[in-house]
Amino acid sequence: MFGFGIYDAFMIAGFLAIQYFLSTRNNAYWGAVIPVLLVFWLTWSLITGRIESVLAYALILLVGMIVLAMEWHEGREALSKRRNKELDKMRSQDIQ
Repeated sequence: MFGFGIYDAFMIAGFLAIQYFLSTRNNAYWGAVIPVLLVFWLTWSLITGRIESVLAYALILLVGMIVLAMEWHEGREALSKRRNKELDKMRSQDIQ
């Protein structure tokens, strides 16, 4: 399934970057796009036989969802910090 070559590493890094970006949007539901795609892709791979073991499917899904949830959490924290910083800036200038 994964050869973990340089292209696979770039693809994984790209998906993690997209997940972080979508998680920093105002609507928190954008952060669910990549996890839903992961579930569909893994399920499709299991159905078509690219993943032969249900255990492998479950482990890849579990690890992937944990990593994506961590990225989502980091993105939401970054958004919160950015909002608080902007509010502090407005308070310091008395622009409320």
